Amino acid sequence: MMERFYNPVLVKELKLRFRSFKSFSGLMFYLAVICLFIAGFLLLTTEFTGKGFFRPDTSFMMFAVLTILQMALVLFITPSLTAGAISSEREKQTLNILLTTTQSSTQIIIGKLLSSVAFLVLMLIAGLPLYSLVFLFGGVSPSQLISIFLFYLLTVVAIGSIGVMFSTITKRTIVAMISTYGSIIFLGGITAFFFFLTMAFHQMGNNISSTSFMSYFWASINPGALMLTLISPELGDELVRLSGVELPVWITYLIAYSLIIVLCLTIAIKKLRANMKSNR
Repeated sequence: MMERFYNPVLVKELKLRFRSFKSFSGLMFYLAVICLFIAGFLLLTTEFTGKGFFRPDTSFMMFAVLTILQMALVLFITPSLTAGAISSEREKQTLNILLTTTQSSTQIIIGKLLSSVAFLVLMLIAGLPLYSLVFLFGGVSPSQLISIFLFYLLTVVAIGSIGVMFSTITKRTIVAMISTYGSIIFLGGITAFFFFLTMAFHQMGNNISSTSFMSYFWASINPGALMLTLISPELGDELVRLSGVELPVWITYLIAYSLIIVLCLTIAIKKLRANMKSNR
């Protein structure tokens, strides 16, 4: 029974990734940035004396900024781990050898993706002790922390799937990485621009249902917008009031990013051996 779920590609990638100095240095850089931020925030709050008060509202502010910082770091690191999953094999001329094994295209793509996601999950878990400082001062509930980490996991898998897809359909790692970063810019920046643009049209008097729905749609697929609604549920209620759509943002986000994951992985699996045939 266990042999059905055994993936040699995943096992090999996990061993190579977790034993390399590059992964260790990346994890140390990630934790060092978060530690520096927390230390600086505490020093500024206590006015560099160590004797100031740290109120729950200040603790909540640290949690919010730390969540945004961690999300930015995750989005910055994810393409570098996934955009070279297949293209690096092609550049090293080992892809054809990998495709001649008994492993299916699905096993290869899923193994490459899960190995990268596993390292990113390790980074998130490694940051939990730093997050636990927030609970010392109050202002944040455990349910908020759980929802934030589930949001991280879904976003990481979606961005990773986009990176693996571009790594499969392109021949160069640098091209795949640029394309993945471009997708992140679209999901995080361009959708925010379209949201504010549609809201501006809505407030100028064009109170039509299509404008309201589009403003809701652009906000619901934006990682930053969902993160803000998870940190402060009042912002989600305000979005519902402005757009007129009563469906919670996280449900639309879950559906949209699940479709992105399925679509990208399907394209990667279909194009993996097609690229090999075309190269011949």
